[in-house]
Amino acid sequence: MSHGRGSIEWLPAAHRQGVPWKNGGGITREVVASPAAAGLERFAWRISTAEVRTAGPFSAFPGIERTLCILEGKLSLALGGRTAIVLSADSAPFEFAGDDPAHGAPLHGPVIDLNVMARRGSFAARVRRIRPGAAVAIATSAAVLFALGALTVTAGRRTWSLHRWDALHFAGPCDCSLEPAPAAAAYLIEISPVTEPG
Repeated sequence: MSHGRGSIEWLPAAHRQGVPWKNGGGITREVVASPAAAGLERFAWRISTAEVRTAGPFSAFPGIERTLCILEGKLSLALGGRTAIVLSADSAPFEFAGDDPAHGAPLHGPVIDLNVMARRGSFAARVRRIRPGAAVAIATSAAVLFALGALTVTAGRRTWSLHRWDALHFAGPCDCSLEPAPAAAAYLIEISPVTEPG
């Protein structure tokens, strides 16, 4: 698994375990978290997918900054009593504070989303969509490439053939490239420690 200045871990979607929500409104599957097995109360950062089946409140995560990306379906999301917005797979990654009361309602069927959470003041997460054929230079201490479809990724001397929603976890800097494909793309999630001023 070692490569160059860091290591790369393959995280297949088929190996993720589904955990039902307490309110029965959906299922969450963890992609990767730090520290590993830290649980929902003590993670520094966490990436997961969720299936939203029914309308209801999101869990509160005080002190956490969140980024939400829709993988399938459409979600009506209202924050802090403000007017709801509609997010879809075409929407840009949506950032909000985990402290804010949030209410989500799937429109026209279940929604599957990608959740990125980072502990405020300790880590910052940057989420962006990467197009097929792109060359990517990862400079952060941790990053995750999340495939939106079948995708071939080359990093160093290794090549991975990813299926939809598979991921690669990069621990340390790395250069990688995405093989050109008709439609497949990926989200690149870069995690950086926050340096306190002074």
